[in-house]
Amino acid sequence: MSTERAPGPDRAAETGKAAETAQAVGTAAAPGGTARSLIDRIRRLDAVAALPSRYRLQVRAGLLEETLKLATYSAVTHLIIAAAVAYFFWTSAPQAYLLGLLAWVAVVIVAATYLTWRYLRTYASAVSPAGVLWGCRISGGLALALGLAWATMPVVLFAPADGDERLIIVATAAGLISDAYVVGPLLSVSYLFAIPVILGSFVGLARCGEPVALSIGFLLVVYALFVVVSVGRMSRLSRQRILDRVRVEEQSETIGLLLNEFEAHASDWLWETDATGQFQHVSTRMAEVLGCPVAVLQHSAFEALLAGRGEASRDTVHEADHSAELLDHLRQGRAFHEHLVAFPTPAGQRWLRLSGKPFLDQRRSFAGFRGVGSDVTQSREAEAHIAYLATRDALTGLSNRVMFHEVASEACAAAVSEVQGAPVSLLYLDLDGFKTVNDSAGHATGDALLCQVGERLRVLLPADAQAFRLGGDEFAILHRGGDPAAEALAEAAIGALCAPYLIDGVRAEIGVSIGIACAPGDAAAPADLLRKADLALYSAKEAGKGRWQRFDRNLERRVQRWRELDEAMRAGLENGEMELHYQPLVSLQDGQVVGCEALLRWTRAGHGAVSPAEMIPIAESTGFVITIGRWALRQACAEALTWPAQMRVAVNISSIHFRLPDFFADVEAVLAETGLAPERLEIEITESIFLANTPHVLDNLRALRALGVRIALDDFGTGYSSLSYLTQFPVDKIKIDRAFVRDLSSRPECLTVIEAIMVIARDLRIDVTVEGVETEQQAALLRSRRCNSAQGFLYSPARPPGEVASLVERIPRTALLADQAVRAVA
Repeated sequence: MSTERAPGPDRAAETGKAAETAQAVGTAAAPGGTARSLIDRIRRLDAVAALPSRYRLQVRAGLLEETLKLATYSAVTHLIIAAAVAYFFWTSAPQAYLLGLLAWVAVVIVAATYLTWRYLRTYASAVSPAGVLWGCRISGGLALALGLAWATMPVVLFAPADGDERLIIVATAAGLISDAYVVGPLLSVSYLFAIPVILGSFVGLARCGEPVALSIGFLLVVYALFVVVSVGRMSRLSRQRILDRVRVEEQSETIGLLLNEFEAHASDWLWETDATGQFQHVSTRMAEVLGCPVAVLQHSAFEALLAGRGEASRDTVHEADHSAELLDHLRQGRAFHEHLVAFPTPAGQRWLRLSGKPFLDQRRSFAGFRGVGSDVTQSREAEAHIAYLATRDALTGLSNRVMFHEVASEACAAAVSEVQGAPVSLLYLDLDGFKTVNDSAGHATGDALLCQVGERLRVLLPADAQAFRLGGDEFAILHRGGDPAAEALAEAAIGALCAPYLIDGVRAEIGVSIGIACAPGDAAAPADLLRKADLALYSAKEAGKGRWQRFDRNLERRVQRWRELDEAMRAGLENGEMELHYQPLVSLQDGQVVGCEALLRWTRAGHGAVSPAEMIPIAESTGFVITIGRWALRQACAEALTWPAQMRVAVNISSIHFRLPDFFADVEAVLAETGLAPERLEIEITESIFLANTPHVLDNLRALRALGVRIALDDFGTGYSSLSYLTQFPVDKIKIDRAFVRDLSSRPECLTVIEAIMVIARDLRIDVTVEGVETEQQAALLRSRRCNSAQGFLYSPARPPGEVASLVERIPRTALLADQAVRAVA
């Protein structure tokens, strides 16, 4: 038993191997030593004996096989080098020696080639200890013979050679030493060849006796040590790799046993076919699932079995069945993974999940398929049920949003198809008043109401239409038809859904608004179709609800315009494109300017002025109006500081601000920052603020008035005006809308309304300002009714801040002259 250490990367092992190599060479040189004993001693360097006994033979055989694979190429190389040496030194060296060297190398090369061929032919297919031992000894003997032959070259040729020839000898010796890498898997063979060449090189250098030989000798030592160490490392790596391969093969046998155990007790089964596709292995479990005896399956071809099943059930095969693809994989020898196959059996249709991959024989030729199969019938049935539930709305039983996108995709594809070209209309429904019912009667009542809505839609729909619940109180109808049919269906849906509902004795009434879009006219994709129907729905709600609206391009252009302005106004406020202009408020009694109303103006760079009537609704819908309002409040207060002390500044504030709990604090902070007296600030609000009567609205109004800020109710007399607002909410001024002033001279009832408002305002101690005064006659009528102040083009349109001072001086004089002219005419 050998006591060598197992292979490892440490230097001690390398040193031990070098020492053992020197000892082996010395033994060979000693009297009575034989080449065979030398080879056997050096063969211990392969360290195979340190491996577990069950692996030694396979590892040594693997090392030998890898060494012999390059033997032929190495032999040809050595023969060429020997011929080259004879040619280069023919005139300067003993010709007998050169011919002898060439002949000896040729004989060794021929012997090596023949013996390599014989080993691979005789022993490689069936590994045996005797064959491997013979191969190792023969390889070592030939390597030693070749190494000894080349070792003579520097001994004979180096000393008498000139400078150029010595360069050739050194290069040739270095190249020969590096040949140890070629036979590196068997470390003993490498050393048996390389060490004689190294020793011969040292002898040749010693015979030279020149100073340069010492330098070359030193370099040779470094190079030789590097080769010895690196070849040893390569040998260890090869040995470990082959050992791993042997272990894997052993583990494969173990895995085979485990698979047999698995097959005997698991619900899955293994299958195997030969190169012709006939079953080579059929388990009992597989036969049970297929409802066919094992003996019958054992003599059946897998491909024929699947093909026959396909022909027998061509009309009943499910779309999830992948038998056609699986057949293609079998015929083309490609692996497949978890392919579903619907297989009819005496017990009914079974779903099988099959996986397989081709395997090769030792000649690397296709040998058949191996795979695993399982019966997934129960899971498939469960998945089908889950898939059904996944496409249905749990509350109404209608198809849900997932199903909508699937059906809409198919319908849109058919609509744009040149073959079919069938248009499809989308009706997008949103219930009006559902939130009120849901909040007042409870969610249970709301759910019951949605169920009844779904039932009414089912009854209403024609055969070529399908209803969906998209979420909340939103529904959709896909109708295979053009505009007239879709519009008729929309009318019918409005009539059906607007009828009263009776839920647990509670009567509920709702409405519905509908947007209609058509493919391919309006859109070709489901997402675009839904978006455009949504635009039409929004338009229907804007127009008063309880109606349908057809999509048109103007709706889309308006949305694009809104998006463009929404993005641009944010940059515009940052870039200073927005500013405040001021329209004077003039006392009707003495013509003095008592204040100015701040009006927002936006001159968009490269596009010109943008109307506040277009900009403000966009800002309110996005919430950006809060930022604009804070900026306008601060700007107006700062600019009002330059006016006469008796003048007020009026700022329009959106109702959204008053719903913020900290709006009062914002105003207080602006007044403190600018230094404007609170009584000089007048905040204008509209009656819409009272529609959302939240606690914050009333708290902000009271806090502002307590601070001294005046509150003005703008556009009084229009919209949601109610006289109760004047008693319920604290206001200091009301502004009569310009609609009453415009027809003041032609419609006496307008003057009567203004007189009535004045009577109420005087009794409540509320100031009155009339908007839209354009003529002196209108001003005179209003003055005679004791209106407090007026604003309009008669005095001035809104002007930039720099012109306020000139307006304050000009307007009183103009008003005085106009009043005198009117009195003169009277």
